[in-house]
Amino acid sequence: MITNSDFSFNNNQGSNFELPFSEHIEELRQRIFHLFWVILFLTCIAFFNVKFLVQILELPVNDVKFFQLSPGEYFISTVKISFYTGLLFGSPFAIGQLLLFLLPGLTEKEKKVILPLLISSLILFGLGLLFSYYALIPAALNFFLNYSDQVIEPFWSFNQYFEFILVLFYSTGLAFQIPIIQILLGLLNIVSAKQMLSVWRYVILISTIIGAILTPSTDPLTQLLLALAILLLYFSGAGILFLIKN
Repeated sequence: MITNSDFSFNNNQGSNFELPFSEHIEELRQRIFHLFWVILFLTCIAFFNVKFLVQILELPVNDVKFFQLSPGEYFISTVKISFYTGLLFGSPFAIGQLLLFLLPGLTEKEKKVILPLLISSLILFGLGLLFSYYALIPAALNFFLNYSDQVIEPFWSFNQYFEFILVLFYSTGLAFQIPIIQILLGLLNIVSAKQMLSVWRYVILISTIIGAILTPSTDPLTQLLLALAILLLYFSGAGILFLIKN
């Protein structure tokens, strides 16, 4: 049973960093509180610019007319777009807060990689959005349009279209954070780089399954693109962790 006794962090340098357990809980609470306000702030900004966001979301598909099934559907969709935009762009800040929370328990060598890790997380986040917007989403939408070409006139519900795109954005955004998660696990000595590389056969299988599950479309091209991206990111993360630890 955990009490409010001292909770110690020991690093490899031989020095002790001691804080009561209650102070660690308070620090975590404050970081979650800050994250909440950042997401709320980003959501408000997104809501005031929601028409611009809608236009961006509609760009990947051509020759499709959108409609709303009921009064207020578009308004509800814009609220959801604003919230999920705030959540999406607040994700790198959440990872940063997690890294800063873990900082006292790391060695001096490991602390030096925190800032590059934060920058890498932001870069990977941006690359994930670009990959989803310019590769996955057009591939999935064009598959459905071509499949129903000359048979069905494309009239799509904007709410359902937005939810379709949302799944691809989030799945790709999470996939592109795989190297960051790997490095965190390695810094915490939960899994080593050699262990990550030793299970490469299972990684190929799991990445294929994840690509099939996370993509809302049934076309093989979209699933293959995401699976290949996951594989590349996984082996990159294992390689970077190996360099950090050696």
